[in-house]
Amino acid sequence: MKLSKRSLDRLDGIMPILIDILKEAIKESPHDFGIPQFGGVRTAEDQNMLYQRGRELAGSIVTYTDGYIKKSNHQAKEDGYGHAFDIFAYIGKRASWDKKILTEIARHIQKVAKEDFCVDLTWGGDWNTFKDYPHFQID
Repeated sequence: MKLSKRSLDRLDGIMPILIDILKEAIKESPHDFGIPQFGGVRTAEDQNMLYQRGRELAGSIVTYTDGYIKKSNHQAKEDGYGHAFDIFAYIGKRASWDKKILTEIARHIQKVAKEDFCVDLTWGGDWNTFKDYPHFQID
C-alpha cells in the first residue's frame, strides 16, 4: 500500500518527518488509511471553521481549539510546519472512523515512528479527557 496523491497533497505543510513516517507506516499497515480534508496543516480560518461547526451541530465537536485564542498543532508553528495530522481508515473503498480499526493503525504508526525514526508520536486516542482517534501529533 502507499498513500494516494490526494492524501500526500493534504499533508503539504506538515513536518517532513511526519510525512516520511506515514509513507513508511502505510507499507505494512494492518489496514489501508488516508488523510481527510483538513487532516494536515490548517490555517487559523480552517481551524476556526471546524471549531464553529462543532458548536453548531449537536454531538459533532471535533476540536476544542479555535485557531486564534487557542491554536492547534495542525497550524504552522514557528518552524513553518504543522506538527499534527489526522487519518481515516479505508474499509473497502469507503472512509471509516471505526475506533477499533483506527486503534490498530495508530499502534502501527506509533511503532514505525519509534523504531524507524526515533520519534514519539502522541495519539489522540490516548488522551484522558477528549478522545480524538484520527489525530496524531509530535510534541
